Amino acid sequence: MKISGFTFIRNAIKYDYPIVEAINSILPICDEVIVAVGQSEDNTRKLIEDIGSSKIKIIETIWDDTLREGGKVLAVETDKAFDAISDDSDWAIYIQGDEVLHEKYLPVIKEGMLKWKDNKQVEGLLLNYTHFYGSYDFIGDSRRWYRREVRIIRNDKSIRSYRDAQGFRKSDRPLNVKSVNAEMYHYGWVKPPEAQQAKQQSFNKLWHTDEWVEKKIPKVGSFDYSQIDSLSLFKGSHPEVMQNRVKALNWKFDFDPSKKQLPLKSRILHNIELHTGWRPGEYRNYKII
Repeated sequence: MKISGFTFIRNAIKYDYPIVEAINSILPICDEVIVAVGQSEDNTRKLIEDIGSSKIKIIETIWDDTLREGGKVLAVETDKAFDAISDDSDWAIYIQGDEVLHEKYLPVIKEGMLKWKDNKQVEGLLLNYTHFYGSYDFIGDSRRWYRREVRIIRNDKSIRSYRDAQGFRKSDRPLNVKSVNAEMYHYGWVKPPEAQQAKQQSFNKLWHTDEWVEKKIPKVGSFDYSQIDSLSLFKGSHPEVMQNRVKALNWKFDFDPSKKQLPLKSRILHNIELHTGWRPGEYRNYKII
């Protein structure tokens, strides 16, 4: 069984993306990792080169910043990386620049790949998600955070990245998938407040017009992490590849998890999910078979 990894990145240093950690987290089970490096304002390419693995193959891309509606450019860049993986790979692991796999889940994922490798009805594998917010001690636990995403797909080039690269589709339908008992850790909302604010101002331009960004995104020097509806304390361990980044945390974020800033309807739905595991009205861009 041959496994490829693929990802895309641009301005990783400028916006403090843990892309090195992301790539290193999947390298142990990959035979190759394709990294689509967009034209950047910093030394992103060298950052990837300095990982020093012969498994990594870099392709240079230019982002079409006119594809603003719905973050379409992110899907286009994802497809560029996927299309560059080897034809003889069986599975492809997709990871974004702010996502990291814990090493304890690698055997579980590989086991799932082996189990369903020859079952062509299974087009992808579904992973659970943990979203960190503010610091490495807190995780989002409200309905605003997606719970699962398809991050492993069969090497079928008719599969395409969907909308803003959060999932995949084939012939404009959701993929048929199997769920794997593994967690993807999402660190997109854990950055120095200054870097987070800069990211918000830049990243929202992939979805909206300059006028919208001008009106909706505050012109401040640092991001205000306190405006969040609900968090809980993280009680697990971070991936080994994240340990240095976690230790280097240089800002303080305090939050009382017992205080929920949720409207009445959201509180009711939150409690239903908390006690039953069921999320009413959950959006699913996949079909579990």
